[in-house]
Amino acid sequence: MKTSNLCKRKLRYLSIPHLSICSISSQFSLSHLILSSPTKTLVSPRLFGNSICSSSFRNPTLDRPYSLISTSGSFSFCSETYPFPHSLCLFKYNGCRSLSSFSSHGSPSVRSMTYPYLQSSNCFRFIGCKGRYKDYTSQSFNLYLLKPRAHDCFHFYSISSIAASQNKKSHTDELRPVATRKEVFKIIGLLRSNEYDLESKLSLLNLRLSITSVTQILRALNSKKRSALHFFQWIRRRQPELEFNSDICSLVIDNCGRLDDYDAMLCLLNDFSLKSLSLTNKAFGFLLSTATAEILLRKSTQRVIDILGEVGGTCYRTGVYSLIEMFSVLGSFNMAKFVIEKTERRLSFYSILIREMCKRCDFQGARDVMNEMRKAGCNPSPQTYNYIISSLLKNGKNNDAYELFLKMKESNCPPDALTFEIFIYNFCREGKLDVAFKFFDEEVARGLEPRLSTHAAFIKGLFNSQQYEEAYKYVLGSDDKRLSCVNYSLLASLHQKRGNVAAAEYILSEMMKKSLRPHFNLYMRVLKHLQKSGRKRLAAELQEKFLQLDLGA
Repeated sequence: MKTSNLCKRKLRYLSIPHLSICSISSQFSLSHLILSSPTKTLVSPRLFGNSICSSSFRNPTLDRPYSLISTSGSFSFCSETYPFPHSLCLFKYNGCRSLSSFSSHGSPSVRSMTYPYLQSSNCFRFIGCKGRYKDYTSQSFNLYLLKPRAHDCFHFYSISSIAASQNKKSHTDELRPVATRKEVFKIIGLLRSNEYDLESKLSLLNLRLSITSVTQILRALNSKKRSALHFFQWIRRRQPELEFNSDICSLVIDNCGRLDDYDAMLCLLNDFSLKSLSLTNKAFGFLLSTATAEILLRKSTQRVIDILGEVGGTCYRTGVYSLIEMFSVLGSFNMAKFVIEKTERRLSFYSILIREMCKRCDFQGARDVMNEMRKAGCNPSPQTYNYIISSLLKNGKNNDAYELFLKMKESNCPPDALTFEIFIYNFCREGKLDVAFKFFDEEVARGLEPRLSTHAAFIKGLFNSQQYEEAYKYVLGSDDKRLSCVNYSLLASLHQKRGNVAAAEYILSEMMKKSLRPHFNLYMRVLKHLQKSGRKRLAAELQEKFLQLDLGA
């Protein structure tokens, strides 16, 4: 075949075994694309109106389509000037692999060009190797993976589809709709029916489950004593992020307990411990439902404790804590003490008992627990005393709280800043500011630094007792810049909420003169209040001071 000089200038031939491909020059249109093979078969794509009809690339001897391959072994797709849509530059050949566009050096190359013909067209035609064609309707030509319908069909991918395929699983998860309440009940029905090929039926629903939905499903299975292991394994594969939710893991453990499947429980706990997953008190609800008598309850609890001890790690620590918490919340303090005796006597475990007893106003029981702690060599901490003192004060037992405060100092457990703040806050709330200041003086004498909330308690106490001048003087006495900023803002906020917008504006102006920045939300509330009340001059002055503060910063 003789080629003219003009064609020689326009074409470059690349030769490789079984195939030589002619790449397109910068002056050559796509309609003249010619591929030469050892048998000199020529194939050219054609342009039909606003759609591209691409013919197959066939070797007559092999009867199979070819990809675009350069002499360096890399895949090449060249169309420098022809407006071919490079969003369609990726092939999948015979369902084997995805191929991106590569440069002549073997590095990935994707040229972003537009195709004006396709911008106004909604139809893209692709003719397969056997003359078949398909119409794909798309406004943006963001084509997804097209599944092969024949042995010798090409597949196009869009650029956005290439990026999505790198994380196909997460992309698919985002596309799946979240299950509605009706669909959750449908899943519960499928799980309860124990139908054949259950996992495939769940997958066909193509839904994403929220944490609330999964916990609802697990609770329903637990109530009917139906196994949740297959559902949990399906969830781990389908949405692996849900496995790290403590409530979901705990409900699965509860499911094993209700079915008396302790072997599965041990396997799951070992897996959870390796992944440092935690348990909650939802994991052991089966103990109360399966063991009615206390003797049986102790036996079942001991079995769970043995399994947790065998597993160790986070499951042991959080599991024992959750056991004690569950029994304490239910008021079964004897069982909670049983768990402590069988595991270890820790301060955090006893603190659970004391907290729940104080919620029930069982202050004598809380003190008895403190005595048991001392006998067991586990001395109460200031936090333990603080909780009981706070509960006593909330219930109006001021004398009992002060008596416990004295015992606290005598038992070689010095009070901390929070202990004094509990008393200060309570007496400021009751309007007994003189008593509150006595506790404040003792706190300072002990070398303790009052907390920010302690100062806030005094400011609120003085303000609520209508001692506005004393409250302002208290704010002026703040030496620390951070403390001053907090106290000024608090007092201005109290005035603004009370409707004293002029006083709030004065306090904000005063603090900005000291280069202290007020809270922005507070500044905006005062500014809008001034504007709505017709005090535009004060509003303008306040706004100017705030802007100057910004410029100075």
